[in-house]
Amino acid sequence: MRSSTEWFGQLLSSPWLRALAAVVAGAVPALAFPAPSLWWLAWVALVPWMLLVRSAPTGRRAAVEGWLGGAGFLLVVHHWLLPSLHVFILVLTALLGLLWAPWGLLVHRLLGGSPGGGRVVGALFVVPAGWLGVELVRSWEYLGGPWGLLGASQWQVAPALRIASVGGVWLVGFLIVAVNTGLTALISVPRARTAALVGVLACAAAIGGVWVWAPVPEYTGTVRVAVVQPGVVDGAGSVQRRFDRQAKLTRQLAGQRVDLVVWGESSVGQDLGSRPDLRDRLAALSRAVGADLLVNVDARRSDRPGIFKSSVLVGPDGPTGDRYDKMRLVPFGEYVPFRSVLGWATSVGKAATEDRRRGDEPVVMRLPDARGRGLRVGPLVCFESAFPDMSRQLTRDGAQLLVAQSATSTFQHSWAPQQHASLAALRAAETWRPMVHATLTGVSTVADPRGRTVGEPLGTDRSAAAVYDVPLARGTSPYVRTGDWALYGSVAIVALFCAAEATARAVRRSAARSR
Repeated sequence: MRSSTEWFGQLLSSPWLRALAAVVAGAVPALAFPAPSLWWLAWVALVPWMLLVRSAPTGRRAAVEGWLGGAGFLLVVHHWLLPSLHVFILVLTALLGLLWAPWGLLVHRLLGGSPGGGRVVGALFVVPAGWLGVELVRSWEYLGGPWGLLGASQWQVAPALRIASVGGVWLVGFLIVAVNTGLTALISVPRARTAALVGVLACAAAIGGVWVWAPVPEYTGTVRVAVVQPGVVDGAGSVQRRFDRQAKLTRQLAGQRVDLVVWGESSVGQDLGSRPDLRDRLAALSRAVGADLLVNVDARRSDRPGIFKSSVLVGPDGPTGDRYDKMRLVPFGEYVPFRSVLGWATSVGKAATEDRRRGDEPVVMRLPDARGRGLRVGPLVCFESAFPDMSRQLTRDGAQLLVAQSATSTFQHSWAPQQHASLAALRAAETWRPMVHATLTGVSTVADPRGRTVGEPLGTDRSAAAVYDVPLARGTSPYVRTGDWALYGSVAIVALFCAAEATARAVRRSAARSR
């Protein structure tokens, strides 16, 4: 009878079993995100994957296992896209998983074999920097955007949110990977355990130091914001019936002294320029409630060619002129990238049959000076709330309140609504600006300037209008002031490591030729 050690050795010697293990190990970190929300798992979840990669017999094999693990991670994080993209999701995750192949090489180079303390110390910087390099590339909107950044798994952890206010979600991700790297070395590199332990303790000290000494926002009062969530409305005439339900819920807000009413993404299905009846109904609702309405129009425009998704502010006299056209579109959902090549995706899934048009610039809307407020609102649409730079730019432009209008109705019974709603806490903590995340069918939520949840979120089973007293804050967070320094510092670390490796290789070759 074989011992467990012999069995494990056979597993590690089989390329096919190693490939399967890489996919499974890469998928484990996805459980740290909603809906499971096992946030603590992120701090150890990379260890099995890294142990496998470091034990690869060659660098090429390590790259393959980095690729397969990355594909496994993306597949589980985005598994809810399967009903829409069908088999195409497997193609996409396999292609994007290739981004982790260089990361696998880094892990193998720095932790493979029996490295000394110096290499382990280097790994504590280079391996996390390499991970952030992968996240930077895949965050490009044409590759799907920054959904599932590892640091985003910590959306409900107060110390992590404080770190995000200093270095954004990127710094949180860097520290998570650094801790995983140190734990991997502790387990597998006996001769460098002291260095690994010091590295893990240094990460803990950094987290504690930021928690104690980082500045916090200064609160300056509250604003009353109502979120209208109509719930699921399907079938024939759903566009009009959804509008009617939202109107009914909005009328219930009369007398509650709200400052702003927010409807979700695609809450209005016809262009207001060509539908004066809808304009009049929205204006009447604004007068009844005593507040402006921020609606989202998903329609072909009457004044410009093409279909736009637009946040439109409507007051008691109709549209105020404040309008934001969505700038970053969802690949395949709202347009098909390289349609001439990938247009076949429309035949196997629910990819967009016609590309929507993009807006030109971010917009900060100013509400009327009702009760002396004059609130400045920065709107985002759908998965734009996943992009840290967009909320940061709105804050720099003067926004006091961030609003994300979303609709995850297609993925109602999946992890998607919870994943999307969790991003509000991160964007709020990064910018010191509260964020309202309003959806058609849930989850709708509000986060205060520290990223803490305000009131009770509206789940996917709710059809309601909820009022939130949203805290406002003044000041500028370190992240808004300094930007993505953690991200670009990571790129510099990887570049320096590659340069040092190339120099060392050239020196060795020169020495070999001189013998």
